[in-house]
Amino acid sequence: MALQVQIGEQKLDQEQLLSLLAKYQLLPRLAQEMIIDQAIATTPDLSCTQEEVKAAINLFVQQRQLKSEADIQNWLKKNGLAFDQLPAIASRPILLEKFKQQRWGDNLESYFVQRKSQLDRIIYSLLRTNDAGVAQELYFRILDDASLFPELAREYSKGPESQTGGLVGPVEMNVPHPAMIQILSSSQPGELKPPVKIGEWFVILRLEKSIPAQLDETMQQRLINEQFEQWLNQQVQEQLLIEHLE
Repeated sequence: MALQVQIGEQKLDQEQLLSLLAKYQLLPRLAQEMIIDQAIATTPDLSCTQEEVKAAINLFVQQRQLKSEADIQNWLKKNGLAFDQLPAIASRPILLEKFKQQRWGDNLESYFVQRKSQLDRIIYSLLRTNDAGVAQELYFRILDDASLFPELAREYSKGPESQTGGLVGPVEMNVPHPAMIQILSSSQPGELKPPVKIGEWFVILRLEKSIPAQLDETMQQRLINEQFEQWLNQQVQEQLLIEHLE
């Protein structure tokens, strides 16, 4: 059965829809969804219980504020779907999460160890100026009295950190400039580092606190999603082929 979509007064056939998907750069998203469906369908022992499906449908209609069967029917019609497709659509996120867990759940510890140096967080104080002489003078003043850092940062620092008395963080270790990461990663809390030129700035740094990353439930979900996104993007690159036929 041929598919036709009408938007306003414009009727679109399948070829026109495909052309528009390409025009609006939506083909990669379509490919992602198809690859996800294929992965779910071909993964052994991947299913939802009746209770999970029922809960998924309830959540689905609540999220879309569908308060009656008429609302549900109208939503399905608007999206070109049939009522008997609702259980599969609603339970798809559950199956996707089960797929992620089955595919990447067992290697989380090793992946966490691999990523930990970037996931660890730090709080540090930063003061930057484009005047080498000023930077040197401020460094010795802070070295003489560590409590002056916030006051001097507010007065002299040229970046947004001046609004926080030089305090930055907590941020993950991959956030600061690479040269700053190198300095901070070899610092002890409370250790003031002499001015160093980074780009156009002369920078004074002091590590305030190190916060090691923990493989808690939130981190586990983040790392699973991270690996899933990497896999999905790679699959799209490998499988999506667009040809222009004359």
